[in-house]
Amino acid sequence: MALELKEIIEKINLLKKEKKAIILAHNYQPVEVHSVADMVGDSFQLSKAASEVKADIILFCGVKFMAETAKLLSPDCKVLLSAGDAGCPMADMANADDLKKYKEKNPDYLIVCYVNSSIEVKALSDVCVTSSNAVRIVNKLPLNKPIMFVPDQNLGQYVQSKTNRKIDVWDGFCPIHHVFINTTDIKKAREIYPDHVVIVHPECKPEVVEIADFVGSTKELADFTENNDKVVIGTEIGLINMLQIKYPHKSIKPLSEKAICVNMKKTSLNTVLETLQDELNQIFIPEDIAQNALIPIQKMLELN
Repeated sequence: MALELKEIIEKINLLKKEKKAIILAHNYQPVEVHSVADMVGDSFQLSKAASEVKADIILFCGVKFMAETAKLLSPDCKVLLSAGDAGCPMADMANADDLKKYKEKNPDYLIVCYVNSSIEVKALSDVCVTSSNAVRIVNKLPLNKPIMFVPDQNLGQYVQSKTNRKIDVWDGFCPIHHVFINTTDIKKAREIYPDHVVIVHPECKPEVVEIADFVGSTKELADFTENNDKVVIGTEIGLINMLQIKYPHKSIKPLSEKAICVNMKKTSLNTVLETLQDELNQIFIPEDIAQNALIPIQKMLELN
């Protein structure tokens, strides 16, 4: 590691002590960012960590909806986002006005909201889920209630296939999983790496999920890789980079080299240092929205 990077890491670690700060980083973040994180994980792991944290400042290395969730669960903490313009295209595909209209027309429906959504959409929802607990939580919801799954159509269809529940899905998706990972990638991978297991994230299209060998959240994909030596992984490239470093003796290949989330890559060690040093990109949530948005998050933690 270059001396400059070592100096930046030292400065970050010193600031963490001075400011009583912790850093939470998503699996998809650049590997260099993981080196200063107190915890690296998927959305559910980081949500749980945020709810239990004892710190004055949480610096969230991820995208806006994640930092908003951390603020909901730790309202007394100052929550900072490592890159102020790091958003989520999927979250932007569902807006509160449209969801409000849907609820008015369909009052019997339960709104199951993927955590990859805006704080305003969460405030209109009955329960939040992550990719790691969506099936488990939907299985615990009242059987006499139809469900609208917001905003990811692919995860919603996956949950429907695993629960046999009546689920309508929003017209949203993750561009990385929906556009840049397809069945052709799987066929090529099986030709090039016939002795590898193909594993994918449930945000991928149903036809991709159907022919994969294993489907799971980022944590479940990481756990699978821990127990298997030859894998091809269909998700954002950051997880693959992390696992390749963690398991240098294993053969870990990306299903698609194009699966790169630009927003997740807006964070660097420099932005972490600047954000923590100057306490930039602080998350503020109006009290009325926070009260309503916290309900489905707490429901998720209870049902999980």
